[in-house]
Amino acid sequence: MEPPATWSCACARAPSAAADGTATDGTRLDAAGAEWRYVVAYPISGRPGTVLWKVDDITLRRQMEQVIQEDHERFMDLLEFAPVGFYSVDADGYFLFANRTLCDWLGLSYEELDGGMIRLHDVLVAPPEGAVAPYESTGEVGAGTSEVRLNAADGGEFLASISQDLVTAQDGQVLRTRSVVRNLSRERALAEALERSVQRFKRFFVEAPVGIALLDADGQVTECNRAFAGLVGRQVEELATVSIFALVRDEDREEVRAALARAGVGDGAAVHVDAPASENILGAMHVPVEARLVGAAEKACAIYINRMTDTTGAARGFIAHLIDTTERKNLEVQFVQSQKMQAVGQLAGGIAHDFNNLLTAMIGFSDLLLLRHRPGDQSFADIMQIKQNANRAANLVRQLLAFSRQQTLQPRTLSVTDILAELSHLLRRLLGESIELEMVHGRDLHAVRADQVQLEQVIINLAVNARDAMADGGTLTIRTRNETTEREKKYKAEAMPPGEYVLIEVRDTGCGIAQEHRDRIFDPFFSTKEVGAGTGLGLSTVYGIVKQTGGFVFVDTQPGAGTLFSIYLPRAAAEAETGAAAEEEAGGRASRDLTGMGTVLLVEDEDAVRAFGARALRNKGYEVVEARSGDAALQVMEKQGDEIDLLVTDVVMPQPDGPTLVRQVRETRPSLKVIFISGYTEDAFRQKLGEDEHIHFLPKPFSLKQLAAKVKEVMSEEAHAPSTAQRSSGA
Repeated sequence: MEPPATWSCACARAPSAAADGTATDGTRLDAAGAEWRYVVAYPISGRPGTVLWKVDDITLRRQMEQVIQEDHERFMDLLEFAPVGFYSVDADGYFLFANRTLCDWLGLSYEELDGGMIRLHDVLVAPPEGAVAPYESTGEVGAGTSEVRLNAADGGEFLASISQDLVTAQDGQVLRTRSVVRNLSRERALAEALERSVQRFKRFFVEAPVGIALLDADGQVTECNRAFAGLVGRQVEELATVSIFALVRDEDREEVRAALARAGVGDGAAVHVDAPASENILGAMHVPVEARLVGAAEKACAIYINRMTDTTGAARGFIAHLIDTTERKNLEVQFVQSQKMQAVGQLAGGIAHDFNNLLTAMIGFSDLLLLRHRPGDQSFADIMQIKQNANRAANLVRQLLAFSRQQTLQPRTLSVTDILAELSHLLRRLLGESIELEMVHGRDLHAVRADQVQLEQVIINLAVNARDAMADGGTLTIRTRNETTEREKKYKAEAMPPGEYVLIEVRDTGCGIAQEHRDRIFDPFFSTKEVGAGTGLGLSTVYGIVKQTGGFVFVDTQPGAGTLFSIYLPRAAAEAETGAAAEEEAGGRASRDLTGMGTVLLVEDEDAVRAFGARALRNKGYEVVEARSGDAALQVMEKQGDEIDLLVTDVVMPQPDGPTLVRQVRETRPSLKVIFISGYTEDAFRQKLGEDEHIHFLPKPFSLKQLAAKVKEVMSEEAHAPSTAQRSSGA
């Protein structure tokens, strides 16, 4: 019998083997199907060449064996390469079994651990001391779970948790252990990373310098940080379930509500609640809502509101970031105030020239009329009314220029004590009987460099303000002393450098200034008085005069507790103090006799001012040559330049202007004395001529007496101070 061709070659050899007297058996798969056969070939004795075949169907048994084998392999794979270690040691602590995972952790081969050559205590970093069973990993006998440190494959160590059961005989003797090892290094690393993440979140959220609040769908605070609580002036614990709308002022609530609505429909970046905090902040690129918070501080904030979503995109409320913009708002207000002051100052400076020309003519011609109409004359009172009203208009212009710091000052070295002593009688009349005036003069007070009239105006304005604040009576105290500051003194946005100052304190016991008005008291035209009761220029004039003098003014006030104005004026230089007496003496001589001799070239484009000035100077004995423009003045200088003793010229006029005219004239007459007249400030043209130019200045409007006195003063200087050419020639 021949085997089928589909059988294996082993089965094909069975007949020949049986013919030789050898029995053959084997298990071969029938190639025709997934079936197994058990084939046995026996030789039949006595019948050479005859083979007895026996074939059994073992497919079912073979399939069962295959299933068992696969299960065994899966189990061994799970056991060997599980993410935890398995081992078993005998009663002496020698390893009977260890899976591949534990071998890899320990850096030992499978044969070393499975061969019964290494004990449990050999792989411990710190074996337990004392009478401890070899199969115990710690000194706690019978402990189910323990943490130990094991030697690692890289030569280091790792933390592990060992859980074990004991397998014992009937007499209680330990046969072996069943132990499971968990490598805690990764778990601890993950735990530490999680803790670091939590701490980082706390630093980012709890300790963030900006206010952060988590809001529910209705805008109620569910969680917030300390910065947020500080902005609203409450404790963190007090803000749970508080609505964000209750934390902003009434007029800003609708904007916040609209911002929540926009964020709720996806306008702006959505913040995922499981995303890192840094990504949340970077994703929040919403347009902020400007709002003021309720509370005593009334903080201004920029509020960024974004929608929070989870990983599925479902809404989880809102996150609000609040950035304190109070200081920025204050700076914006100060900037607007500065621009307003500059704009008004430019306006005042622009109208000053033409307006002062008119006032100069009005005052001047009034003086000329008064020369012919003495007291008792029927027209004397009318002329005085015209002059007084013109002077009032001139004072108004000076006030407008004062707060814009563009008025013309005539600084002199002054004694504050003398000025206050002279003002005391006037101040008592201004204050009335119900207000007591106290003056406390400091000893050895330094001299200051200031315009006396303007400094007196500062004191009078403050006294009038104090009187109005003490309607029911009180005390006004003016105290002076020397003050030396070694550090910079700050008040809001202003900083006073260290140095030597004379301090003038003006304190009243009046009603004080309300909080909402403190930042505006120096604003031009701002007044808390009734309409018609004040111009709003009093304190703004004080501020402008003090600042232009180089000083500083600070305010300390409380409602119901009075107000303190502190004026710091810088100490005058030593040479200015020693020259004060000589300056007073020279001024006195000039004021006694206003007549003089000499030729004056008067250059003025305003006909009325030129006519008044020419008549006034001719009445005092001078010969006057008139010119209505710079070109006309140059023509006069070409014809009779050597005869001109003094040049009196306006600053702003047709080409060339005053400074240009003086530069051209001094090319041929360098020693010619010059008086500038202008409604603008002296600094406006001094920069064009240079600091070394010896020029004089007379601000408009001026009276006949002031013009004559200034000309007398300058002509006298020329007579007593010869030019360089004259001195060199011995004249």
